[in-house]
Amino acid sequence: MNEEKETRKKVSYAHTGSEKELLWKTIGEIIKETSQKYPDNDAVVAVWQDQRLTYREFYSKCCLAAKGFMKLGISKGDHVAIWATNCAEWVITQVATAMVGAVLIPINPAFREHELEYTLKDSESTVLILIEKFKTSNYISMFYNVCPEAEQSEPGGIHSEKLPHLRHVIVLSEEKHPGMLTWREFEETNISDQELEEREHMLDPDDVINIQYTSGTTGFPKGASLTHFNIVNNASIVGETMQFTSRDRLCIPVPFYHCFGMVLSNMVCIVYGAAMILPSEYFDPGKTLKAVEQEKCTALHGVPTMFITELDHPDFPKSNLSSLRTGIMAGAPCPVEIMKRVIDTMGVSEITIAYGLTEASPVTNQTKIDDSLELRVETVGPPIAHTEIKIIDTETDRVVPVGFPGELCCRGFQVMKGYYNKPDETAETTDENHWLHTGDMAIMDGDGYCRITSRIKDMIIRGGENIYPREIEEFLLTHPLVKEAYVFGVPDRKYGEEISAWIRLKENAVITPEEIREFCVGKIAHQKIPKYVKFVEEFPMTVTGKIRKFRMREMAVKELGLEEEMKKKK
Repeated sequence: MNEEKETRKKVSYAHTGSEKELLWKTIGEIIKETSQKYPDNDAVVAVWQDQRLTYREFYSKCCLAAKGFMKLGISKGDHVAIWATNCAEWVITQVATAMVGAVLIPINPAFREHELEYTLKDSESTVLILIEKFKTSNYISMFYNVCPEAEQSEPGGIHSEKLPHLRHVIVLSEEKHPGMLTWREFEETNISDQELEEREHMLDPDDVINIQYTSGTTGFPKGASLTHFNIVNNASIVGETMQFTSRDRLCIPVPFYHCFGMVLSNMVCIVYGAAMILPSEYFDPGKTLKAVEQEKCTALHGVPTMFITELDHPDFPKSNLSSLRTGIMAGAPCPVEIMKRVIDTMGVSEITIAYGLTEASPVTNQTKIDDSLELRVETVGPPIAHTEIKIIDTETDRVVPVGFPGELCCRGFQVMKGYYNKPDETAETTDENHWLHTGDMAIMDGDGYCRITSRIKDMIIRGGENIYPREIEEFLLTHPLVKEAYVFGVPDRKYGEEISAWIRLKENAVITPEEIREFCVGKIAHQKIPKYVKFVEEFPMTVTGKIRKFRMREMAVKELGLEEEMKKKK
């Protein structure tokens, strides 16, 4: 009883110190050091491209691309967007832009014209790097539909009414396209080593080097501005928690356009001199298993859905995964039975759980490699090194006692500089004392381990992908027959959550749910298309006229027979 009283007296605040100093270095300095320490280590093995680069070769290609950007006239602070699936050129672009002080703008390859135009315009990107096609998607034609002026332009001479900042487009292809440079042409440069060195001397670790578009808490996606310091140190500390070394080989099936792939995968490897193994353009469980076996990977990253599909794949029983040791699972809670299989059957005995958000570049909490199964399933770990965490009452902002729920807040080296060109939204997310409000409800135990219980914000997390309902609602309203639309998440066994849309049609309008979904195809990313569509005459509201989405969710769960899945999520 006394012990319980003592626990309740303790407030939900935790800080993790470290003997490991934070690194005051740019990404360019990091890659140069790593290439000198481990020149013959594999850096990038793009299995699907049949490409293998040592750190010596990788650094050389990064320098060549950096000079290519300088040849285009890219200055420090200019914005370079990349719209591509996982490939060696993506990682080269990530490092090369940092070397010249350009700001990388990753664009989700699943985005379509509507989202591409928004991101390019909002980010004020000067350069776009894109692939030709993937599966049934033709990226060239989608780009021309957004920027028709490019088809009539010389490379480097694009002048678009909708995209006033865009000048250059580089295609990852040998084939020529109007208004675009090929990657090979882009690499042809007469910029000297000295000119590149002079540019690098102009850079500072506090410079913004990446703008990650995130749904955030309201409205359309916002660009979280991250610095060299944010990214390098998050990678360094996360890697240390996994006890990463230059002997590790990381299989990366997660997409690079997310912080998960870009920071926790690519940058962790670059900091430690480990190998980045790219099994496929986009997640493929069979190719992932094959890459782990062939390349003797020691680490594997993924969201729970990825691990589930790997474990259930017909090739899993005959795959030799004995080289696996560690990795990261993040993006959504992991069911106990899945974690047991990952540890016991897959053999990833030192798998860690990471939690964070884009605005924290991205990790704030991470379990340790020797934490118990219970801690790795029920919590997201304590704060990582050099990080403060507190749980606050959402009404009073006061720190709550240990064991009580509240909003999780973070303060430390990883917190973004702010949302690009959005000071008001920045102030709503990061307070005057530099605490980042995550929008997630959590409970902290006496050791600083946190358990995420629910979300304050309206965001849907589908298969580890953050989706904000407002964006889908705004798009649905562009349909000529739709008068009102509200979108929310419902539980799903495979993806964690699926998207449900309740729609009120205009008077006398007749349309089917399938026609609504067909309207979305090709215009918004496939994962944003509602699985469930219901037409209603009215929406549940409060007495003051506010929409009650939680009530819609309750009603939908009952109507769709998802009560059991709902119980599992609680």
